[in-house]
Amino acid sequence: MDIRTITSEDYEMVTSVLNEWWGGRQMKDKLPRLFFEHFQDTSFITYGPEGMTGFLIGFQSQTDPETAYIHFSGVHPDFRKMQIGKQLYDRFMETVKKRGCTKVNCVTAPVNKVSIAYHTKLGFEVEKGTKTVNGIPVFANYDGPGEDRILFVKYM
Repeated sequence: MDIRTITSEDYEMVTSVLNEWWGGRQMKDKLPRLFFEHFQDTSFITYGPEGMTGFLIGFQSQTDPETAYIHFSGVHPDFRKMQIGKQLYDRFMETVKKRGCTKVNCVTAPVNKVSIAYHTKLGFEVEKGTKTVNGIPVFANYDGPGEDRILFVKYM
């Protein structure tokens, strides 16, 4: 697999597979074009002869330059368990560490058990939330009314 930074032209390719890769969940609206235009140096795509196999959209915080944030990442269902996600996360962390970041944050929905397990396996810690759902700390209404989220942090 090869890894490269994203370009504006990648927007259609990535967003066209989001709902499919997420098992029919409506995800496309969570990844607007602006990420492909303004965060190219810290966002990556993996690809091989088959085409795109994964992507990661992330950036360095302007408010706290020591913090980086992974907004969205995904791996083609046929290529999971092949370390593609780990390669993307490693490349992102190497990139933002060179820019002075000491920690990475990301969020996921409490229903996304695969994401929770994956981030924990990568060494992310779940931050203390405002309530507990199914034994997991979550931040109530983090992304709006009824949109609870689990917040992760990893120190580098």
